[in-house]
Amino acid sequence: MQKITSKDNEFIKHIKKLKDKKYRDLSHEYIIEGINLIEEAIQEKVKINQIIICDDCEKTEAIPKELMYEIAKQECIYVPNKLFESLTGVINPQGILAILKKDNHQNEINYTEDIIVALDDIQDPGNLGTILRTVDSVGLTQLLVSKGTADCYNPKVVRATMGAIFRVNIIECEELATTLKEIRKHHFEILTTSLEAKQNIYETDFHHKVIVIGNEANGVRPENQALANQKIKIPMLRKNRKLKCFSSYRSDTL
Repeated sequence: MQKITSKDNEFIKHIKKLKDKKYRDLSHEYIIEGINLIEEAIQEKVKINQIIICDDCEKTEAIPKELMYEIAKQECIYVPNKLFESLTGVINPQGILAILKKDNHQNEINYTEDIIVALDDIQDPGNLGTILRTVDSVGLTQLLVSKGTADCYNPKVVRATMGAIFRVNIIECEELATTLKEIRKHHFEILTTSLEAKQNIYETDFHHKVIVIGNEANGVRPENQALANQKIKIPMLRKNRKLKCFSSYRSDTL
């Protein structure tokens, strides 16, 4: 156990820098925060570099004893409340965060899965986190992301995944079109959405398909649309514009 009290400590500066994508890419690390996420990371045997605990925060008392036993096996660093507040990214922190290695993900595509999901420049962290969570919930284990997609290791995205980020292999594509062409060589068809499509998603056979999800404002880029073997539309079952899960997407962006 180690205790740090100075904001000028080099490790404290390191944690703060991890809020920046370029630094996360350089260090191959990212931050998770909260009791539930840390518990899931331990259960999934994700590589944890350090766990930072607020040593005078009331909310740390909510950490179950069984979890504290597992946390004690890790490298733990205790900091005072004021210093922890400078590190946290949430409004009501639970007084615990951790630094994880990014090397639990591989950059190779698993072609044994029947469905592959690809993201074409998704920008909103909440949308990205929701997609990751959905991919995990239906039993898929990999996700392709274009270079222009928001960073999957952004703290807001990580929180929105609710632990799915530990189970889904995130494959970053330098050029998504090039990757899609390579996938087609493995007898997969490219499926994108379009307002002009006649067939809807509920009439589609998903055997050996890549589903390309497009940018919130512009949909799937033209060069990726051009690769599509099939275009479909996603009909709105109810026209309730107040539903946030639909309001940020046009039907041709999914």
